[in-house]
Amino acid sequence: MLAQELINSVLPQLKLSDTVSTALQLMSDFKITHLPVVSGEKYLGMISEDNLLDEENKKIQIEYYQNDFIEASVNSKKHFLDAVNISNHYQTNVIPVVNETNELIGSIGGQDLLAALGNFSGANESGAVIVLEMERSRFSISEISRIVESDGSVILHLNITMKPDSTILLVTLHLNKKEISTIIASFERYEYTISYHAGEELFESEIDLNFRHLMNYLDI
Repeated sequence: MLAQELINSVLPQLKLSDTVSTALQLMSDFKITHLPVVSGEKYLGMISEDNLLDEENKKIQIEYYQNDFIEASVNSKKHFLDAVNISNHYQTNVIPVVNETNELIGSIGGQDLLAALGNFSGANESGAVIVLEMERSRFSISEISRIVESDGSVILHLNITMKPDSTILLVTLHLNKKEISTIIASFERYEYTISYHAGEELFESEIDLNFRHLMNYLDI
């Protein structure tokens, strides 16, 4: 998904001649932390709410704060994950989208970005989550896939993060089914460390069912 596909046409923008009062009111109305500033169609940067809150004279124009503008934006043709990086880096819930000539064509809102990230990660799909912990040298996507697929499951999403100051990987698997008892057992058989899992494990219910079947048989 490209950044231009997430543009929210409702989000406002500022001109250099707009006042601090106008900017703060718009930020409050739209519940955003920053606003893009333009001169004509040219994008100049973002102004932060934090820069304006302490200003006593709310009639001062935004032009006065030009040295404080954050020159952060995402090109409309870039993948939306570039917008996620900008949002994280600048702690902003609005991301300006520009074209090749640095003209502002719109902005992405934080909620739209979060929804896109949820769809991208498979969060909207039902299924189990398993987190494996391993040395980086141990990681083999082919072996992990083979273990999962041997149970008739499919990996909907795989994410890899590294523990800080270590060579340990955390491999998060989002699967297409909730019953994961046999997959858990398979990973343990291959000596994988499972640091987290969420799904349905039916070992106990299966044992209970088999026990009741045995009791019924003995009664006969």
